[in-house]
Amino acid sequence: MEDATLKTTNHSAYRIYFHLVLSMKYRHKCLSSGMLDRLEEIMTDTLAKWGCQCIEFGGEADHVHLLIEVHPTIKPSDLVKNVKSVSARRMRKEYSQALAPYYWKPYFWSPAYALISVGGRANIQTLLRYIQNQDKPGQLGQPLN
Repeated sequence: MEDATLKTTNHSAYRIYFHLVLSMKYRHKCLSSGMLDRLEEIMTDTLAKWGCQCIEFGGEADHVHLLIEVHPTIKPSDLVKNVKSVSARRMRKEYSQALAPYYWKPYFWSPAYALISVGGRANIQTLLRYIQNQDKPGQLGQPLN
């Protein structure tokens, strides 16, 4: 991760981080390692279009964690809504066969999410280690169904 110096605009200096957690609808364990890699690409690209940065991404078969840096003009709920809708639409299209046994309707993410500001109890380094140590499906010798 880059140094913690403040970013600046004409009238502000900022360093805003959020920990975003998204769960699969019904907590289905349907994400493979390849799907997690693709989600990281999609979400990183979507965040960049909003002027935000994905600092770290990790996940398991039924949820993902992102550490993101946001611009102060961004409304967090709008950003999350867009990241969820873009990623869901693209994943359902690209992985329709793999997701068909889990979702026969156009579902992907649970409607709920966790968005936690970083800097309180857990510092950035602690959060980075936590996200980096998320288990990827199949790494523990457990085959995906």
